[in-house]
Amino acid sequence: MESYLFPFDNLLCMLLGISFTVWFTLLLVFIIVPAVFGVSFGIRRLYMNTLLKIFEWATLRMERGAKEKNQQLYKPYSNGIIAKEPASLEQEIQEMRRSGSGLGGAEFDMSDIFYFCRRGVESIVDDEVTKRFTAEELESWNLLTRSNYNFHHISTRLTVLWGLGVLIRYGILLPLRVTLAFTGVGLLVFLTSIIGLLPNGGMKSFLSEKVHLMCYRICVRALTAIITYHDSENKPKNGGICVANHTSPIDVIILASDGCYAMVGQVHGGLMGVIQRAMVKACPHIWFERSEVKDRHLVAKRLSDHVADKSKLPILIFPEGTCINNTSVMMFKKGSFEIGCTVYPVAIKYDPRFGEAFWNSSKFGMVNYLLHMMSSWAIVCSVWYLPPMSREEGEDAVQFANRVKAAIARKGGLADLLWDGGLKREKVKEVFKEEQQKLYSKVLVGGEED
Repeated sequence: MESYLFPFDNLLCMLLGISFTVWFTLLLVFIIVPAVFGVSFGIRRLYMNTLLKIFEWATLRMERGAKEKNQQLYKPYSNGIIAKEPASLEQEIQEMRRSGSGLGGAEFDMSDIFYFCRRGVESIVDDEVTKRFTAEELESWNLLTRSNYNFHHISTRLTVLWGLGVLIRYGILLPLRVTLAFTGVGLLVFLTSIIGLLPNGGMKSFLSEKVHLMCYRICVRALTAIITYHDSENKPKNGGICVANHTSPIDVIILASDGCYAMVGQVHGGLMGVIQRAMVKACPHIWFERSEVKDRHLVAKRLSDHVADKSKLPILIFPEGTCINNTSVMMFKKGSFEIGCTVYPVAIKYDPRFGEAFWNSSKFGMVNYLLHMMSSWAIVCSVWYLPPMSREEGEDAVQFANRVKAAIARKGGLADLLWDGGLKREKVKEVFKEEQQKLYSKVLVGGEED
């Protein structure tokens, strides 16, 4: 019996060997080698345009099917509040007093209570803060999730197309992307460890930059990322700080695949710790211990010492401190703007039709998030390099940070919000409440300072 199975086993092993050889050859020729030299065959662009046509056809089929079945396609929730031009607290209270039978002066009026009640209800119904920490809703179907909750079946063709998409994403794209991700990370750890053995000098810096670019480009291809870079003449230069809006942990890969940066972050353990220790051997990244992160003066000193050396790479920082859902830019922490060096703003905007890049860290762990990313169709985004900005005379760090944030929001087509992204996990700070109390007290005293 064993003699009959022996040829079959040999045939199976031979087929597996051929499959592995073909698989690795395709990866090497069409992905890894182009990533090493920074070239593209245009396959990802063709893939993106094909997906757009499929999404358009699927959306038309859904709308047609909904009309035939007299059903309402799911649309993003609308609260029905008509937007109006923002007005100051004093203007709104005075307007409310004039429209009623209030005093109309600077004294307290019972009608003032209704202003705060109305603002409270508006904040509950249309909270412009917490909704920035959930994925934005799509108006069209991208074959990833059902965007219509009124029905689960509308067309046999669409169901078959969705099932075929599942097979492609999990049966072909996911294994390919996982292989590329392990290849990119493995090469990064191995090669940076070797480069770290070289003496400091021009050769070490040159090899370090080439290795980092190569490995990050492989990781970008592991996400089937299609990135369009604009205004490359404004790319960050040595001796400066690059600041960008923050949507996802892959923001680092998106930017680092087009230029080398010195990373700033907290020391981690496990696999991330291994990667950090290998990277810092080849490049002067800035890693802080957990106890050091809370020491703002120590952090500023480390950053100042880095940017003072014009031979070192620009520092990459995300001043929001947390991920925002690709619709807005929230408050920038002022620490990065107190150093007094040139700031290079960068705006990043993702196209959610191909895959949701936003990481809701309070809902998904890193492993689940990466699985979600690697099983999507692609990651498509645009990156704008803005002209360098410097702190103006008489401008404090907060004003400078707000000016940079506003420039990033305008370029990326994002909403410019003053709220702190830390509200994602924390309660509103007392200083915000006190500010509203001071504004109302000025109304009562007739506009005089306290």
